[in-house]
Amino acid sequence: MFNAIMEASEDDVNRLIVIGDVKDSVPGSTKQEYAEIPDFFERLFERFDIIDVVRGNHDTQIEEFLPSRVKIRPASGLKIGDTGFIHGHTWPSEDVMDCSTLVMAHNHPAVMFCDGVGRHMTEPCWFRGSFNGTPDERYPKLPERFLVIPAFNRMLGGSPVNVIGEDLLGPVLNSDLLDLDNARLYLLDGIDLGKRSDLMVSGRENNRFRPSPKKRAKYS
Repeated sequence: MFNAIMEASEDDVNRLIVIGDVKDSVPGSTKQEYAEIPDFFERLFERFDIIDVVRGNHDTQIEEFLPSRVKIRPASGLKIGDTGFIHGHTWPSEDVMDCSTLVMAHNHPAVMFCDGVGRHMTEPCWFRGSFNGTPDERYPKLPERFLVIPAFNRMLGGSPVNVIGEDLLGPVLNSDLLDLDNARLYLLDGIDLGKRSDLMVSGRENNRFRPSPKKRAKYS
């Protein structure tokens, strides 16, 4: 992962923003996390001047792991200029929502493909769309657009965002604030797959050769 971050950063980039789930274990932590996370971030400071970590739902007691130079931001998010950053497992603050673009994680978005004989496969994707533009009692002002980023760690896989009848994760994506039907899905190489509403498929629970999975919690 360190090499992937180095390859993705341009020469003039001096700030890294991690939007949650630095840790995996929850509750608690593992010996491996105690051993590897501090060294990993110390190495990152060889390249970046500023590192922000927005708390995710797995980041319990994250202060014990991170160098003191890391700026730990609340789960309600971070706003830089006209862009807001949240992990996505809880509601953003009013200040963070007063931006043009809201960047989220948590869902590990993927697109599911289904062929004519019922075989399924998934690919990580970018999930990009617009807010409905109708403020409610919670937020007097809404962003214009949202972007849900895929998991940076490819070992984590992804959760399909185009399966009929399956909820997305987190309060924002399960609210009426977003225009999900017209949101677009992009593969990691930038290929535009089209609108989510045109890509909806039946999930694996409808495949007679596979047991039905338990329905996941909306905010897990």
